Amino acid sequence: MNSKTVLITGASRGIGKAIALRFAKEGFRIAITCKNSKSELLRTKAEIESMGSPCLAYVGDMGSYPAVKELFSLITKTFGSVHILVNNAGISHIGLFTETDPTVWNTIINSNLTSVYNCCHQTVPDMVRAKSGKIINISSVWGVCGASCEVAYSASKGGMNAFTKALAKELAPSNIQVNAIACGAIDTSMNSFLSKADKESLTEEIPANRLGKAEEVAELTWQLAAGNDYLNGQVIALDGAWI
Repeated sequence: MNSKTVLITGASRGIGKAIALRFAKEGFRIAITCKNSKSELLRTKAEIESMGSPCLAYVGDMGSYPAVKELFSLITKTFGSVHILVNNAGISHIGLFTETDPTVWNTIINSNLTSVYNCCHQTVPDMVRAKSGKIINISSVWGVCGASCEVAYSASKGGMNAFTKALAKELAPSNIQVNAIACGAIDTSMNSFLSKADKESLTEEIPANRLGKAEEVAELTWQLAAGNDYLNGQVIALDGAWI
């Protein structure tokens, strides 16, 4: 059993679940969260525990600072400090900018960017004291180049990328690494709105000639968590050479 604890937000399904299972394979103590999908989160928890890893599941909005404080209080009581933080919680939205009202904008920014601030703000002090830690932010290629009809989503992920680079510079003297994975088109439920024809058209745009897999994001996340301490402040594209 690994003595370290990893927190993965937004882990009821898709990329977050795949990441949680990858760390369970290594015997980590695991904390997972979701905002709404309690039944799916509990199924993920059961799957993690069946692999021999202890798991804490928390249902709450990572965009809410009080909720995140409550989460970290539970983690501290159950496992102690968080050694690896994976900020994966987030939502997508497609629509014209002129039809993106303030409620939609604020919801996306809170879910995708403020959540990263909240979780980092809670875990960084312990990492600084320990002079050790890894923070991995699950971002998007649209945070690098932007996407038409996804202005709010692109802005939130662009903010995450800048946050990653800035925080890495601040924490590097404390031997803490902060990196981001800019995902391309990954075959998850977030893309379930696409028709078969849309998926085929999208696949034709990607030089790798396929969508990515959640397990591939999970493997890269694990490599960043377990690997080179000199790799820091990077936004790494995982997109099949798409962008």
